Amino acid sequence: MDQGRLSSPYIPNTHDDREAMLQAIGVESAAELFRDIPEAYREPSLILPSPLSELELQRELQALADLNKSTDRIPSFLGGGAYHHFIPAVVRHITGLGGFATAYTPYQPEVSQGTLQVAYELQSLVCQLMGMEVANAGMYDGASSLAEAALMACRVTGRGRIAVLDTVSHRYLSVMKTYAEPQGLEVYVTSPGSARVEEGTACLVVQHPSFYGYLEDLEALERVAHSQNALLVVSTDPVFLGMFRPPGEYGADIAVAEGQPLGVALSYGGPYCGLFTCKEQFLRQMPGRIVGKTVDTQGREGYVLTLQTREQHIRRERATSNICTSEALVGTAIVAYLACMGRVGLRHIAELTYHKAHYAASLIGQIPGYSLPFDGTFFQEFVVQCPIPPGEVNARLLDEGIIGGLDISDQVPQGLLLCVTEMNTRQEIEALAEALGRMGG
Repeated sequence: MDQGRLSSPYIPNTHDDREAMLQAIGVESAAELFRDIPEAYREPSLILPSPLSELELQRELQALADLNKSTDRIPSFLGGGAYHHFIPAVVRHITGLGGFATAYTPYQPEVSQGTLQVAYELQSLVCQLMGMEVANAGMYDGASSLAEAALMACRVTGRGRIAVLDTVSHRYLSVMKTYAEPQGLEVYVTSPGSARVEEGTACLVVQHPSFYGYLEDLEALERVAHSQNALLVVSTDPVFLGMFRPPGEYGADIAVAEGQPLGVALSYGGPYCGLFTCKEQFLRQMPGRIVGKTVDTQGREGYVLTLQTREQHIRRERATSNICTSEALVGTAIVAYLACMGRVGLRHIAELTYHKAHYAASLIGQIPGYSLPFDGTFFQEFVVQCPIPPGEVNARLLDEGIIGGLDISDQVPQGLLLCVTEMNTRQEIEALAEALGRMGG
């Protein structure tokens, strides 16, 4: 095969190619490959449209895409784990470069120096952001990071129980149970105001800010966890850390986050990148990969995979992770975003988000029929109790060209979780309040 065909993104098979393959495997037609399937199910009746030209197909797909209520086209106040933040153009430019866009797991350091360096920089930046000592090169997402953190705490302590605050995302809790329960580990829930760590508990899991957007008393929770020799595991928001103290300053043993807010598009929920950090003393039990920097025999700097804890690389009984996908490209976006924004830029984004969210809450709290059931400091999200079902509120908001919040009425009666970031203008916030006012009781 010539070099031109090797570099082609798509290589169709010709009739002669298909005939050669059929002959090689000893069948006369492709239909013979499906003879084990009952005949009634081989060729279902499909009513397909007539073929289109490339131009016609592009127009049809664009028309379908225009039906989406995109956050780039109308105001959005939806959060709950994925957030609409500004992404500088340089981030998309860098992640669109061919060398990064096609990068896979960097098993061969001699040909993957650029990818390894990005992972090294990601680890360094995440450690600074979280106030922790060591970080890995990325996880699947925030939910799996938190689940892996709980499993790691069980390995470190030799205990089999996991305490979780009831203000942690229910989706995160569900993922945690999926990871833990098949291994015979018990997950139980406790409340922030009366948090308890029972005997045999490996860790206390906290989300800060909570799923509802409010700050937890990490100093008190740290004392509760460590008084029982349990680890403190904290899931946080990376933009929040531009303005508030990081988990490391509260004595967290393991700290994780969803990296999506740092330059990663919402993109229908993924792919994202989980951030994972811990104290250095627990390094050997950390899942995932760690990239290190060294020098070669000629004194030149180089990057290598220093730690790989998957069962493909070490004895299965000593493996700490079964993560089989590299999040290198998403990690590259995070590195580009943090390098572009810097410490001052990230703080500015956090402050805008904080003040805009509080402005929105102040307006909504004055609307008859609406109330803010929780007290305390919140960051970008807050809970509103509505006079009518939140699902109806969201439907009517959408009719007015506004994406509403997350319906959490299964957790808070008539509860709507609203999110405001730096992307929401004053006019959008006031339009939201006016629209809610028209639905008030």
